[in-house]
Amino acid sequence: MREGFRTVVTGVRPVDWVLAGTLTALGLWLMVENVTVSDEQVAAAIREGSMAHPMTSHSWAMVPVFLLASAGVLWWRRDPVVVAVVALAVMGLHDILFGWVTRCGAGLPLAFVITYLGAVALDRSRAYAVLALTSLLTVVVLVEDATTALGAIVLALPIVAIVFGIGRAVRHRTTMLTELEARTQELQRLRDDRVTLEIAGDRVQLSHRLDGLLKERLEQLATVAESGRDLAAEDARDLFASIETDSRATLDDMREIVGLLRGGDVALAPAPTVAHLDALLARHTGADARLTVTGDPRALPATVELSAYRIVEHLVNVLADRPHARVDVAVRFEGDVLEIRVSGPAVRSADLKAAVRLARERAALLDGSVHVRVSRGRASAVAQLPVVG
Repeated sequence: MREGFRTVVTGVRPVDWVLAGTLTALGLWLMVENVTVSDEQVAAAIREGSMAHPMTSHSWAMVPVFLLASAGVLWWRRDPVVVAVVALAVMGLHDILFGWVTRCGAGLPLAFVITYLGAVALDRSRAYAVLALTSLLTVVVLVEDATTALGAIVLALPIVAIVFGIGRAVRHRTTMLTELEARTQELQRLRDDRVTLEIAGDRVQLSHRLDGLLKERLEQLATVAESGRDLAAEDARDLFASIETDSRATLDDMREIVGLLRGGDVALAPAPTVAHLDALLARHTGADARLTVTGDPRALPATVELSAYRIVEHLVNVLADRPHARVDVAVRFEGDVLEIRVSGPAVRSADLKAAVRLARERAALLDGSVHVRVSRGRASAVAQLPVVG
């Protein structure tokens, strides 16, 4: 029995229970009034003009018959046309069985509700079918109504048409909103796909550049190693220590950038960015290091942020490696270029050359450049990194 009840109420929402219950309660109250009102009260109402015709029935049977018409609204989501047909048939039967009684107080709201629901839920042709059925239902409700005269039909039918128009306008607006939402989701998907393709393209391009840079670095290391064949043992030891340092630096750089290329598949610490330059300079407590940021600061592509940080790191580690050294770092955000200026005392030229070489290799990954000028014991480096994306 429970399964049968569940089948009957499948698809019925709480609001449907409220709507059908309200119409049913209204019909119940009106039919009970028809049954309990006396002929003397009806005659007095006719004399006062509040009723148009004597009542021809006080049967209790009119209550369940009328309720059959309003109860069908509970299943309007399945087919409003069927609901309208049932309501029309039951109301016609009510007219035949009970004649002149008051129906307008509950019958007209029923017709208006079915009209609106059909206009909102159905396509054009079926919605107009519901309009035709509810127009007939309105006529059937009023044709033998004891309270209203036949002239009420002329007033009620335009109201049915207005309710229908409101329902169609609501349906049109809902359809437009649904289409707009679908298009927005499609545009979002296309944008995400485009971003994914752009990222994939950037990774492929960067991979090719990394491959070329790695080959170049290995060739440089091989050349340096070859030059150490005829060196004395102590000089050869220093040379190979330098090779080891450069090799480790290369591996560290490659590990960071490969982590970016893999899209975070590896467990790496967050890559440093331009925003971390303050912390980088603060580590050089013995130097007077200052940072200036101009332009329009904003988040840049991860590869640009990392390269900018590394370039400053390579240069500052050398220029600030002296007590009370004055080191100035200026970062300028422009439309399509990030400009970095680093200046400080140039004490050890060999260390400075190595730092500049590493900075230039880092800038070359992004087709950027690093220019250095040494004058009166101070080195000034200008790096420009294209901002892509």
